[in-house]
Amino acid sequence: MEPLTEKQQKVLKYIESQLWKNSPPSQKEVARHFGLAQNAVYQLIRYLKKKGYLMDSGGHRGLRLSQEYLEKKREMEGIPIVGRVAAGEPVLAEENIEGYVDLKELFGQLKGSFILRVTGDSMVDEGIMDGDYVVVEPTREIENGQIGVVLLDDEATVKRIHIQRDRIALKSANKAAGYKTRYIRRGDKDVRIIGKVTGCFKLL
Repeated sequence: MEPLTEKQQKVLKYIESQLWKNSPPSQKEVARHFGLAQNAVYQLIRYLKKKGYLMDSGGHRGLRLSQEYLEKKREMEGIPIVGRVAAGEPVLAEENIEGYVDLKELFGQLKGSFILRVTGDSMVDEGIMDGDYVVVEPTREIENGQIGVVLLDDEATVKRIHIQRDRIALKSANKAAGYKTRYIRRGDKDVRIIGKVTGCFKLL
């Protein structure tokens, strides 16, 4: 990929940070943030697209990181944060990559793993708090009683998973709130285990 000028790097980092917050910026907002004319920002973004760092998915807030740039970051910076997972009510697990975190010192090599952000308080008794990040090892098989991530109708939730004869029990861990265990029929085509939780951390 072509190198960037200092100004292009700053604009790219700002756009990236906003995408990380799930708040894609408009060109007008980028211009306001840097105190630049909108035409100047248009040119900067055009160069970022031409050099392969950004792509446009259409619409007023359609800026996204390019697949080429994401792959480069994966090699350089570690595990991708790919969206959110709910602890409580399921939240859509967005398939866009929001950023990367290097966790080798904490968890060792985690090739193939990804990170999801937790929303909700249903797993607090397991030390998984609202706003925490969980490291997920992709797998369709999980040992009975492990904490894992389950996809329900394209929505993801983190729970302790108990495999029973004809159903799967998704158990919360918040005695004070009294969340009920949710039961899902095994073999339901709209339900699948997508991974097991191997770590949890906070981003400061």
